[in-house]
Amino acid sequence: MTSTTRLTVAQALVRFLSAQYTERDGVRRRLIDATWGIFGHGNVAGIGQALIEYGDVMPYHQGRNEQAMVYAAVGYARQSNRLSTHAVTTSIGPGATNLVTGAALATVNHLPVLLLPGDVFATRPADPVLQQLEVPYAGDISVNDCLRPVSRYFDRVTRPEALIPSALQAMRVLTDPVETGAVTLALPQDVQAEAYDWPDEFFAERTWVVRRPGADPTELAEAVRAIRGARRPLVIAGGGVHHSRAEEALAEFAEVTRIPVASTQAGKGSLRFDHPQDVGGVGHTGTATADELARTADLVIGVGTRYTDFTTASGTLFAADGVRFLNLNIAPFDGHKLAGMPLIADARSGLMELTAALDMHAYRVADSYSAEYTEDKERWEQRVDACYEADEPDVRPTQPQVLGALDAIVDESDVIINAAGSLPGDLHKMWRARSRDQYHLEYGYSCMGYEIPAAIGVKLAAPERHVWALVGDGTYLMMPTEIVTAVQEGVAIKVLLVQNHGYASIGGLSEETGAERFGTAYRHRADDGTFTGAPLPVDLAANAASLGMRVLRAKTVSDLREALAEARAADTPTCVYVETQTADTVSGPPPAQAWWDVPVAETATRPSAVKARELYERHVSTRRRHL
Repeated sequence: MTSTTRLTVAQALVRFLSAQYTERDGVRRRLIDATWGIFGHGNVAGIGQALIEYGDVMPYHQGRNEQAMVYAAVGYARQSNRLSTHAVTTSIGPGATNLVTGAALATVNHLPVLLLPGDVFATRPADPVLQQLEVPYAGDISVNDCLRPVSRYFDRVTRPEALIPSALQAMRVLTDPVETGAVTLALPQDVQAEAYDWPDEFFAERTWVVRRPGADPTELAEAVRAIRGARRPLVIAGGGVHHSRAEEALAEFAEVTRIPVASTQAGKGSLRFDHPQDVGGVGHTGTATADELARTADLVIGVGTRYTDFTTASGTLFAADGVRFLNLNIAPFDGHKLAGMPLIADARSGLMELTAALDMHAYRVADSYSAEYTEDKERWEQRVDACYEADEPDVRPTQPQVLGALDAIVDESDVIINAAGSLPGDLHKMWRARSRDQYHLEYGYSCMGYEIPAAIGVKLAAPERHVWALVGDGTYLMMPTEIVTAVQEGVAIKVLLVQNHGYASIGGLSEETGAERFGTAYRHRADDGTFTGAPLPVDLAANAASLGMRVLRAKTVSDLREALAEARAADTPTCVYVETQTADTVSGPPPAQAWWDVPVAETATRPSAVKARELYERHVSTRRRHL
């Protein structure tokens, strides 16, 4: 007879989660390392009580914003190479719907996070209950159904015994290198507190092996033939290189073949910036070196990339006649993009197989091709040096000079986190990544507010590292709340807060597309009613200090250098606040090296929009579909 233990559904779930492990390459680690939570009537007496009951096996973190808790969990998962993550619990109602944006971010970026929102009563003793969405045509819909399209797996556990198959499916998806993303188990508040006799086998330790599938022999042979026949091949390294821990395999592949390697935002750092074959970021925010190679490549070798519109310059970048694509990807969906030859395999396994086969044939690109991209890369680095250089250290810095000051003090142990605004473009073009995980850009969803909570998650996963959250004033105002969490738990993140009085990135895009920077500046209204008056008298440094963070104000380049060094040495949460000047033609960032499709008004009377449309039509005419 099967032995059982009588527990509530919430208690059983917490005990189950504490016994789940992943294993890859012989390394075993806990899958759900901790649970974040904000409590309301939908989870306080269920999951909340269970976390107290089993606090010895399930650590708890207190968050301030439900969306931010997901970001912290995502940051932890990425720093843990997707082998470990956190759970997030909220009440039903606004707590649950606040999860949606975080869930979308996790799923878009293929990063595992477990969401445990409360739900309305399964037994319907009162109908409607507080915060219940009434749907006249269906009795089984709640606000949690908003999470369905942004979750890789969703289930509503309306009976205790239904938890067993649902929890197992949730773990399967979280540990699947193709399917992983946000997983949602909606938990009706009455079911959470209901007792059930659970089979003890449910709580036994369970190890989920993360697969490394190799390539199909036929696909591998075709891939080798394609590379051997290429004169100007180019590798596009995506986030899958990092997820697979394939950085060393990629370096060996590049050294054997001397094929240049460009990187997406998610893939940057796949090779160190000073690796001979690294040519920097590619696409709309890429380097001139990488983008010119992309325009002339006859074979594009995508490794773990989704080919987003920023990477392809909205279909205008890969312009050579007869260009072909070879896509090494563990996901068949991505492997077939751009009508490419699929090589469906784990990135590390596939690269090792390719390297061995090409080395056997003594394949390498021509010396002239190597010399070409090496010289171009040197010229680009000189442009970066000019952007970083501050000839007058006693003046307010430009944004590139802020990055230059940070670049001067970091080493391979630092992690740089960013997600939105003008910084991603500057970082992708100019940042010199010194280690495989130094460059942490969330650009799949590019979600403002990600940086500070994600920094907490990264620091929890790697407490020995220096973790920097780079935020502009627009991003900061969206989600500074988790500064309180960092202070409460003594998580010594560094926040580099750049004040430029508005949405700088969208302001520039608005100007380029004929929208005249409308609604993008943080300024008072002028007499004509537009937001073109004096800058708002906000003091974001004082705000950060009021939340408990130590704040260092920097007015000049010299101040900034000193403040960054002091913050890096600090063992408490520390913010460096700096106001930047408008970049001029000498010290400003290099402009975009490739196009990005943002549709412009087809008809308008304002001259700026008319001119922008003319330019837009010229770019659109160069788009191609790769068939």
